[in-house]
Amino acid sequence: MGLGREEAPYPDADLIFVTDLLTPDERERLAAARSFYQAEVRPLAVDYWNRAEFPFELLPRLAAQNLAATGAAATSHLLTGLLQMELTRADTSISTFYGVHHELFATAIDELGSPEQRERLLPGLLALEKIGAFALTEPGHGSDISRMMETTATRSGDEWVLNGTKRWIGNGAMADYVLVWARDTADRQIKGFIVEKERPGFTATPIENKIAVRIVQNADITLTDVRIPFTNWLPGSRSFRDTNVLLRNSRVWVSWQAVGQQLAAFDVARAYALERRQFGRPIASFQLVQEQLSRMIGNATLSLSLMVQLARLQESGRLTMDQAALAKAACTTRMRETVALGRGLLGGNGISTGYEMAKIFADAEAIYSYEGSYEINALLVGRAVTGISAFD
Repeated sequence: MGLGREEAPYPDADLIFVTDLLTPDERERLAAARSFYQAEVRPLAVDYWNRAEFPFELLPRLAAQNLAATGAAATSHLLTGLLQMELTRADTSISTFYGVHHELFATAIDELGSPEQRERLLPGLLALEKIGAFALTEPGHGSDISRMMETTATRSGDEWVLNGTKRWIGNGAMADYVLVWARDTADRQIKGFIVEKERPGFTATPIENKIAVRIVQNADITLTDVRIPFTNWLPGSRSFRDTNVLLRNSRVWVSWQAVGQQLAAFDVARAYALERRQFGRPIASFQLVQEQLSRMIGNATLSLSLMVQLARLQESGRLTMDQAALAKAACTTRMRETVALGRGLLGGNGISTGYEMAKIFADAEAIYSYEGSYEINALLVGRAVTGISAFD
């Protein structure tokens, strides 16, 4: 099945001309990135997804796109978000891999690390020569991790000794460095520690049989008396509050993913509707099919509009967890409906990854669940608008 998008009206599905908000240089950069993602990432994704393997040969080409320069210090938050959206549009797994590596691990080193840590680690990370993972959740703790974290770090002279287990750690099975969040047994505060994969007592076991983001190498991590130098502690992490900026921004990133996922579903559904013929004519000519495509692009455009405003809030420094939670809950809810419409529009072919839609449909479930489930983010919004917490 051909990609076919370029032949249709509004080939990039930007019905409200969001790209007009970018500078000419930013529009050129976005167009170049979109072209790379569609030409280099999307065509290989289904095969690697089916095999649950990672395309390591893609990393040099991905690094050459200078994606690490998309942070707020280098360009606008809107362009950063649109680039994240377009990478997800090409493939959710590669977007998730990069988000964990850069938005969580590398950004934590940059914002919470020491000058020595930044100088030593960031060049290899930004060049994708070294890969990072972010180990926060545990087998028994996800939403309540800030209160109930069981992984511990104990000071022992010039070292820390780490013990505990982590679950669902993206990139964990392939990472060179894992940022482990653990409770300091001295002051009971949660802090971040860099753990190299070769440390004795550190094991990463790949999680198999996933139905979503199968390219991402998730792992269960076990730490048994793992000793690391004292200088592997991120000095900017003194309590769980220090993770708030990282977690807030990661919710924004995942909300951009939800927009990209909807556009991916729309791209495949529209191309299929234009190519698939029944009763002697393209199914795109049928009223019910056009209504479904209209709802899909409507959901995507509403989600995109919300994310444009979040980018404005980021630029002005006014973004809080309230807005990030609202975006995560709202965009992923719209996303679930959109991918379901797309899967249904393809009929029986919608359950075959050979037509892409089955992969897009399944990957949406990961976006819906990670970085705070819909329910948790909805309760954060509920607390924001009532002043009453439903968590206690």
